[in-house]
Amino acid sequence: ILESSPSEKFTAEGEALAKLPDFGSLAMSKCVWAALTKYSCGRDLIYISSILSVLNTTALLKSIPQNLKSSDGDFMTLFNVMQEVLRVGQSVPGKAYDLQLICQTKGLTSIQHILRQALRRYKTLERSFKSSKDYYGPSQITSGDWPSIAKSLLAGYYENVFVSLKELYRRNHHYVRYDSSDENIAVLDSQSSLARHISMTPVPVVLARDIRYASSIRSRAVLSFLGELQPEWVDYQLKRNVELNSKELAHLNDKNILTAAKAKFHKISMLVNPSSKPNKTNLLLDGSAGTSLTAELHLLQQLAIEQPEFSLENKFLKDSTEYINLSRNLESVIKMPQIFKPMTWRWEAEKQVKITVNPNTSTKTITVKVVGRDSEYENVKKEFNSFLGWLGHCAVIRHPNSGVPPRVFRPQVRAKYHDIEERISHITDPKRTPVELYKSIKGPNATRETRMEAVAWIAVCKFSCKLEGGFVRDWVVGNYISRPANPLPSPKDWIDYVNNLPYMNREVVPADLDCHLPTHCYFDIEKFQDELHKYNIACRVFRQDWRYVLLIDEDVPTGPYTMDLIEPHVALTHDRIDFDVNNLSLEKDYTHELAMRVDIQQRPYFIELETIVDNIKNKRFQILRPIDTNVEQRVDKMVNIRHWTQIGQPFLVVPNPDPKYWSVLVRLPSSDKLYKTVE
Repeated sequence: ILESSPSEKFTAEGEALAKLPDFGSLAMSKCVWAALTKYSCGRDLIYISSILSVLNTTALLKSIPQNLKSSDGDFMTLFNVMQEVLRVGQSVPGKAYDLQLICQTKGLTSIQHILRQALRRYKTLERSFKSSKDYYGPSQITSGDWPSIAKSLLAGYYENVFVSLKELYRRNHHYVRYDSSDENIAVLDSQSSLARHISMTPVPVVLARDIRYASSIRSRAVLSFLGELQPEWVDYQLKRNVELNSKELAHLNDKNILTAAKAKFHKISMLVNPSSKPNKTNLLLDGSAGTSLTAELHLLQQLAIEQPEFSLENKFLKDSTEYINLSRNLESVIKMPQIFKPMTWRWEAEKQVKITVNPNTSTKTITVKVVGRDSEYENVKKEFNSFLGWLGHCAVIRHPNSGVPPRVFRPQVRAKYHDIEERISHITDPKRTPVELYKSIKGPNATRETRMEAVAWIAVCKFSCKLEGGFVRDWVVGNYISRPANPLPSPKDWIDYVNNLPYMNREVVPADLDCHLPTHCYFDIEKFQDELHKYNIACRVFRQDWRYVLLIDEDVPTGPYTMDLIEPHVALTHDRIDFDVNNLSLEKDYTHELAMRVDIQQRPYFIELETIVDNIKNKRFQILRPIDTNVEQRVDKMVNIRHWTQIGQPFLVVPNPDPKYWSVLVRLPSSDKLYKTVE
């Protein structure tokens, strides 16, 4: 609106805007000017600007009657409200106009005070336009046409165009500003009429008046006062990069999809450029944002195809232990394809990839069908191959919900374990209040262990995870704490990295949290981080094919810790337990009870819950699997670093196989004592 220096005079547009009344912001002034001069909806924008000028929250949107709400979004909803109230005012004499009565009749009583301010603002603007020779006529034109109103709003808020990431084949119900960076991730204000339930398809493209960043929301903006857009209405210029792998580029070329797209969207340029990433190419779209968006969505739709079906095959060396294990375990997996549901839900929610697992009991095969981009198809195959690797090293696949259900201590010993039950409740009691959690995290008596309890509570009670492993052993039951004997400069130095994954110093107790993700619902890692953020708990996420690894409290003085979140289909392959004291787990709602991952109460083991707890309290453990290299390292850590005592001879615990099999042969490692005796 200003000429370049040194003159800095108004441009023609600037002079035109200067003749308008004050609309509170340059953006809204541009919107009204566009409505007056280009889109023949001047009065519509004056209505909308009048009520928006007195609003700093979207709370009123929920109070507006359904008959006044518009499917086009909040701008048209506010327009409908103003139009309804002013229509009555135009039909009655001035003194007879009773806003209170009108609001009672129209169901607007709860926002009457806001409407009173908006009407005062409207009357002020109306008087200003009456004295304007240039704009009085256009200011009296109303269309009620959302496309015209939307184009007017784009004149001022063109930078606030956001696209659903679902349309870009990424995470559901997240939005990204449609520019060249893809960095501004946002969600829709829950008060908006365009907000959708998580099970519904989100609105593809929206225009927002307000973009709010709040400390209570992790790394995302909240978009408020929204309207749904069609891509062709957006006409600002931008450049977009669509990243392709070699197969995707070949698909676009071989099927003449790219050539046809260039002809169809000839108003923008499409150039294939090399990428700095291996096996990647960039497709650059340059031109009108609306056309670029339509072209990008078109190309992505062409890339999301039904990929070649693949089978879960046994590629281990024939007659090897792994080959035999995988062959046997696949028969069990065929009978329970539901174990893959959390995985398929995750892929569809986060990458818009549809996975169908088809078991065939007659041919004893499992085929997998994938609909999505080739780049994601390869990642899906990689995840299934990882699962096959686990199956090959698993003697007996565990069935969902196997093990020993949670139970309380026997009456003879329960009285001396009240402290254990209290710590159990800190993790499994869904009735814990935010105040109690805050005290555990930020209170004067908060420690690393109470913070770990709070995170475990979120995982167990909010996300239905099962907590297992060292934290249950060392803290919940044992109440043990230890730190490195030679103090390090900072607790942050307790972290070691192996293959770019964080691990805790072996002297730190308790070291980490081990959780199995739920089998009955989709676990959303973003929502989990959001829950942590509510309590100002920061974490970094590392993803492997079979688990999430979280590094939590990295910069907190009490000290960091890690957390493993293991995919439920992979958790079923964790059939062997190394030590009896590692066999305990906690579940939601069981506030005094402990469960066992694997049933070792029966013959020939006879190891009960009370025996395990007594061993933990006396820092002793029994080995329950053959001693291989991994077990040797764990024994060394327990004995030489944490000063536990190994008792008895190792038991070789193998869960009961499928009833089809009388027995299962498990190879002993050459380092095992029994192997050497037989040898």
